[in-house]
Amino acid sequence: MTGLWRIPSGGLIDRTRTCRFRFDGKRYTGHPGDTLASALLANGVKVFGRSFKYHRPRGLYTADTSEPNALVQLGVGAAQDPNGKATGIELIDGMSAVSQNRWPSLRFDAMAAAGWFAPLLSAGFYYKTFMWPSAFWEKLYEPLIRRAAGLGRLSGQADDRRYERQYAHCDLLVVGSGPAGLMAALTAGRAGVRVILAEEDFQMGGWLLGGDDAKAAAWLSAVVAELASLDSVVLLPRTSVFGVYDGGVFAALEQPGSNGGTGLQRYWKIIAGHAILATGAQERGIVFGGNDKPGVMLASAARSYAVRYAVRPGRRAVVFTATDDGWRAAARLAAAGVDIEAVVDPRDTVTPVLKDAVDAPHMLGAVVKDAHGFGSLSSVSVATRAGGQGIKLPCDLLAVSGGWSPNIGLTCHLGSRPRWDDDLKAFVPGRLPALMSAAGGLDGALSAMSALRSGLRAAQRVLSARGIPAVAPDIPDMQAETTDHMPFWRVCGSRTKAFVDFQHDVTADDIVQAHREGFRAVEHVKRYTTLGMATDQGRTSNLNGLAILASARGEPMERVGTTTYRPPHVPVAVGALAAENRGRTFRPVRLPPSHAWACEQGAVFVEAGVWLRARYFPKPGETHWRTVVDREVATVRGAVGFCDVSTLGKIDVFGPDAGVFLERLYINAWQKLAVGRARYGLMLREDGFAMDDGTTSRLRQDYYVMTTTTAQAGPVFQHMKFCHHCLWPDLDVQFVSVTDQWAQFALAGPQSRRVLAKLVGDDVSNEALPYMGVMETTVLGVSGRVFRLSFSGELAYEIAVPARYGDALARALMQVGAAFGICPYGTEALSVMRIEKGHVAGPELNGQTTARDLGLAGMMSKKKDFVGRRMALRPMLNEEGRPRLVGVKSHEPFQAGAHLLPLEGAATAVVDAGHVTSSAYSPTVRAHIGLGFLADADADAFLGKSLRAVDPLRGRDTLVEVCTPVFVDPKGERVRA
Repeated sequence: MTGLWRIPSGGLIDRTRTCRFRFDGKRYTGHPGDTLASALLANGVKVFGRSFKYHRPRGLYTADTSEPNALVQLGVGAAQDPNGKATGIELIDGMSAVSQNRWPSLRFDAMAAAGWFAPLLSAGFYYKTFMWPSAFWEKLYEPLIRRAAGLGRLSGQADDRRYERQYAHCDLLVVGSGPAGLMAALTAGRAGVRVILAEEDFQMGGWLLGGDDAKAAAWLSAVVAELASLDSVVLLPRTSVFGVYDGGVFAALEQPGSNGGTGLQRYWKIIAGHAILATGAQERGIVFGGNDKPGVMLASAARSYAVRYAVRPGRRAVVFTATDDGWRAAARLAAAGVDIEAVVDPRDTVTPVLKDAVDAPHMLGAVVKDAHGFGSLSSVSVATRAGGQGIKLPCDLLAVSGGWSPNIGLTCHLGSRPRWDDDLKAFVPGRLPALMSAAGGLDGALSAMSALRSGLRAAQRVLSARGIPAVAPDIPDMQAETTDHMPFWRVCGSRTKAFVDFQHDVTADDIVQAHREGFRAVEHVKRYTTLGMATDQGRTSNLNGLAILASARGEPMERVGTTTYRPPHVPVAVGALAAENRGRTFRPVRLPPSHAWACEQGAVFVEAGVWLRARYFPKPGETHWRTVVDREVATVRGAVGFCDVSTLGKIDVFGPDAGVFLERLYINAWQKLAVGRARYGLMLREDGFAMDDGTTSRLRQDYYVMTTTTAQAGPVFQHMKFCHHCLWPDLDVQFVSVTDQWAQFALAGPQSRRVLAKLVGDDVSNEALPYMGVMETTVLGVSGRVFRLSFSGELAYEIAVPARYGDALARALMQVGAAFGICPYGTEALSVMRIEKGHVAGPELNGQTTARDLGLAGMMSKKKDFVGRRMALRPMLNEEGRPRLVGVKSHEPFQAGAHLLPLEGAATAVVDAGHVTSSAYSPTVRAHIGLGFLADADADAFLGKSLRAVDPLRGRDTLVEVCTPVFVDPKGERVRA
């Protein structure tokens, strides 16, 4: 047996095994089936945490994940999780946890001195205090706030734990495994529909786990076993459904367990045809003086610790209840060996059966006015509701029951507003979306028998809507329980602080003060006082706070309303949301067809958007990347080289109106493009700025192949879909992305035609395949295409074959081209040669440039309309002072991002004339070259003259010469050779 407070027998724990764990560095033991909270309570731990504002000692308040007090830092090293709720953490052997929000220790917290200044720290004190003097903000207020902010702390180390994302589809999702949830899942499971049953606890059963009804326990065991045996049912314990989204999408988080699981957090995205929410109801406390003392807890929590975990939550108890449930809790505590000093009930009458079950003084029409004790509870003051002479009762446990509030959070995520139920004295779900139903405690069924019937009815309605006959399972004959209660929120008249929100130290007086200062709307009160903004999201505090606000406003609860419920319903680690999408796997990495071959060549790779491309191909003895790139460029210029350009976006456009469609997308004409020819095109966004460029080839009369830049392949395709579906739905045109279907290689250099001739089965002479010509032919014996296009400025071709032949084509190019001095080249050489030729790319097409800026205004057709045409004619986009594309060169290195400034004067923004967008060393020009934009009025004046390329971030100031953007073969003789 572990712990002096452990009951010798009973409970749902495995006494044959022992779990060893640490809390605040001290060793403890517990059993499988314990939570961290129950194991510590069994070992006599009373104080579990400190409150946020006043650092008051706090003990256990609940036995589930609605706990506001017992927050711990779980784990060691990088694998630390802050703000874990000890009441919901399954005990695992070797576990290590520390308390939070205290210094230097939980027992002695120096920050508790904040309580001495409580009169200065009332509601909204931060708005009033930190406004003046303004000079104090940066030097005093902000550092203090940042140091005090937060509860737990991140480790500051990289989290190396695994997270996983899982997708699931089901006909019915049942959230919650209390009697209603189990009955709904059993009914639907027996009917053969696909069911997922999600339960945040590590054991199925909900409130049945805290009961002592033998029939109910036997039924629970049998139902869970049957559900586990059904092929159509998936049980997800330790899984919290935290969000509801459009289209029947539910988000859930599965925690690792002690049962030999994966040991990782799993983020579930569940798409359900229908969902039955059986999330139960939350017991409410009562607001009175000193109600935050360690030893004050909810009656249902005290019962759970005694019945489920076999732990005495105290030796001498007073039960303060306005409900029948509180009396039943008193009887079960007494059966567990707890001495009941008295049952205090503000009601004047109680069912005799309840009174007879508790052998202790019954104080009806009375209230607990104050709780006393230093560090933890030692006694309570009891007085009549009329305020007569009070008496003091010694106790170390005060079990409180103020009523039950349905857990409505998930029902509101799609915009449904809760409604006030005057019989239940609580907010209940309003009108729910068609895909969602409420059952059990959530639907106001607060007894086990009524919850079973509620779950059965909910499942039958779902099955009936699908035309599936439902066989009703037998409803067990459980103990009949009354659910009478009295709405009772607050005991007035105490001089001691009475807390509403324990975690944030929000008192009843804070809410009254907020109302007095003009914050009367519930959303304003929440933000002014921080009520309900804690990790429990107000599950134990909101309704009491709303009742106090309603009293201050003199209005009924339904007029006050509730705050807005938003996902996530429970705290979720960012790492779980990201799952495997972090580090190198932050997003999927796509590999071009020649990747395996490039690895064999020892290529160095670079991430280019979502692709991993070869940057350059070093040879033995080449120790610097510039040496490699210079060799690759020189080989292409002097002989022949090839590069995998499969990453370019490729879109097939076909149909009778394909040409018309392209005319409206691009700024230049397309309908008269001959079959077997290609054309360069530029498309604009609707605001008149350049979106993307590329070539489009006409293979047949109604069939075009468009290419886009690598980075814009997705956005361009989306743009095309928008234009077709929304702007021109009457056009008879279809298009499909074929980027992944084709491997494409650029073959460039004076010897490229001779290499190509050995690979294809047709004539590739200048006459048969002129510049900008297109040919459908066979390559290596398979159907392929050859485009005579050049990004390098040399005689060049792009060879396309089905993607599965891409690796073979790369090897064939190396084999056939060996006699001509061929070499592969990567993205660095590709970039150098495109700058040498003055071709614009991503740095120039950055969404801020127009066709005129790029020197392409002459392409803009005046005979047709196209996307962005009218906006491109705006005066501001055509004024003389707009920058235009120029080239710059220097014998000294400079980098993209440098500003172009006059030679004389200080480097200030006032004299900024332009900037560099792309730069590289050119082995052809034997200088450092670049492209950039220079103010139009200055471009001609500075052509051939010098400017400064000032790079303040890198501390460089380089003399550059302004020139035309085409550095190599300005007449275009090589590409037409």
